[in-house]
Amino acid sequence: MSKKRRQHSPALKAQVGLEALKNIDPVHAIAAKHGVHPTQVSQWKRELSERLPEVFSRAPDGAAQEAQAREKELYEEIGLLKMQLEWLKKKVGPLGD
Repeated sequence: MSKKRRQHSPALKAQVGLEALKNIDPVHAIAAKHGVHPTQVSQWKRELSERLPEVFSRAPDGAAQEAQAREKELYEEIGLLKMQLEWLKKKVGPLGD
């Protein structure tokens, strides 16, 4: 029977990679502490060290700004619809009872 592959959260990967990057403990000790294979720790360390400069070099993401603008539009529309619903309830209330 085959074992199901474990999925690790990005937070765990970042924490383990950062610990390995600091070189305080050996890779095998970090792997034992977090219950992962030492090779995996080394891969996360390498990926973190390669992608770390991206964190500081990127401009704000256009997609994130677009999503915030869309969210604002939707909240405004929700507010308008609530106002219209209250107005209709007020007008139809005496007739509907």
